[in-house]
Amino acid sequence: MAITSASGGFNGNFSPIIYSKQAQIALRKTAVTNAITNNSYFGEIANQGDTVRIQKEPDVTVNALQRHTGISVEKLDDQDFSLTIDKANYFAFKMDDIEEQFSNVDFTSLAADRAAYKMADSMDADVLSYMTGHTSAGAFITSTSGDAQHPTAGNLTGELLTANHLDATDFGNLTIAGSATAGDSIPLAPRLPGATALSATTVSPLTVLARMARKMDTQSVDARGRFCVLDPVFIEMLKDEDSRMLNGDFGGAGLQNGLVLNNIHGFRVYVSNSLPAKGTGAGTSGTTAQDANYGVILAGQDEAVASAEQINKVENYRDPDSFADIVRGMHLYGRKILRPEALVTARYNAA
Repeated sequence: MAITSASGGFNGNFSPIIYSKQAQIALRKTAVTNAITNNSYFGEIANQGDTVRIQKEPDVTVNALQRHTGISVEKLDDQDFSLTIDKANYFAFKMDDIEEQFSNVDFTSLAADRAAYKMADSMDADVLSYMTGHTSAGAFITSTSGDAQHPTAGNLTGELLTANHLDATDFGNLTIAGSATAGDSIPLAPRLPGATALSATTVSPLTVLARMARKMDTQSVDARGRFCVLDPVFIEMLKDEDSRMLNGDFGGAGLQNGLVLNNIHGFRVYVSNSLPAKGTGAGTSGTTAQDANYGVILAGQDEAVASAEQINKVENYRDPDSFADIVRGMHLYGRKILRPEALVTARYNAA
């Protein structure tokens, strides 16, 4: 029996070909957004454009106490801001009755599962882009989502502190540091066994992570709940680093997508393929200051960004123009930087 299709879909040749009952499942990478953001503000999300009101911690002034003098009492400011649900994705597909009848696997369930994964992956890429202050193509984001949470607008690139965007100018051991310009990538290479001094042409992965920790320390960011999100190139160089600590940390089950280390320089370490990159990305070799090819990595603290999401609607209805069921769904989410001082990024390339 052969039933032709006018516009794509299955080829209709159900016999005499024998089809396997096992469907090929596409490989999936783990989303990291929910693990590195504060998602306690879900509220009642019903539609795109809904807002979640977040109360800010009140600031209190500490004064010197003198004997026999009165004390001044201040009023607390009840400030808050909105996390706007301004992002939405959807999926929609249909399953023809005849195709469903002759199929030996449940393609509707398989497609719905794949759609749910791809919506989560799309949100992951968008939130990581927002948290790094870079577009997916590696350019700085200069706009803000709502009001910036840092009072000094001139000290921001978008919603992040300009000083927290690390580049080649931030590492004085590099001979190119003096000639580099803001935004040039950091040439990175692991420190190999036998090295007795810092390289003048490259920076080691652990040095970059230590500088990220220092940036957060000087801003009095809580040491609890710190994380970093790295790409596979950076992770490989970390594994090559001459460090007995790393030999122990990477033992056991080995690397996997998602959480790969529980503690290095105070950070939980995640790996993701969804981080922003420019040109040919982080794997591009070169020890000169450049801004043409690089990857972007991120460090932060769990309270730095709030996120809220909901699979808002999943519907199944009959297609009025054919004998088929249509399945569609919508995913709503929003994200907001609460503490820009608790986010640090770095542009780098493998030397």
